[in-house]
Amino acid sequence: MAACYGQGQFWNDDPAKRSQADRWMDWSQTSLQPDFLMGVFWGFYRTPEHLRDRAAVAAKVAACAAHMRVLDPMLADQPYLDGEELTLADIPAGTALYRYFGLEIERPSVPHVEAWYRRLQARSAYRKQVMVPFGDLKGKLDY
Repeated sequence: MAACYGQGQFWNDDPAKRSQADRWMDWSQTSLQPDFLMGVFWGFYRTPEHLRDRAAVAAKVAACAAHMRVLDPMLADQPYLDGEELTLADIPAGTALYRYFGLEIERPSVPHVEAWYRRLQARSAYRKQVMVPFGDLKGKLDY
């Protein structure tokens, strides 16, 4: 879709420039998202408290903290992962932020990630597509 409709902002014909976004998307898919979605969101939030593997969840919370520490310095001198404008680089990692900051877990101080998150929240598409209530997903069942 980006190649067809995102010329300029979401797609760059220069492979070297496009590779920056590709790297962040790959990193998010292979590092951040598995640790957060499967480890923290499913392992902590979606799993009823009495069934949680606390050690596994703690390890994934720590892994996510490390991922946020990777992102933080990248955002110290630029508002988005690939520079001054929102690009494809921001979308995969950015979608995890709403739930990450909404869970009652320990998080490191990552002021640049938090500022990035506020910038994403200011976008109507982010509010409409990402910031959807997830309270009904909380693990409550007794199985």
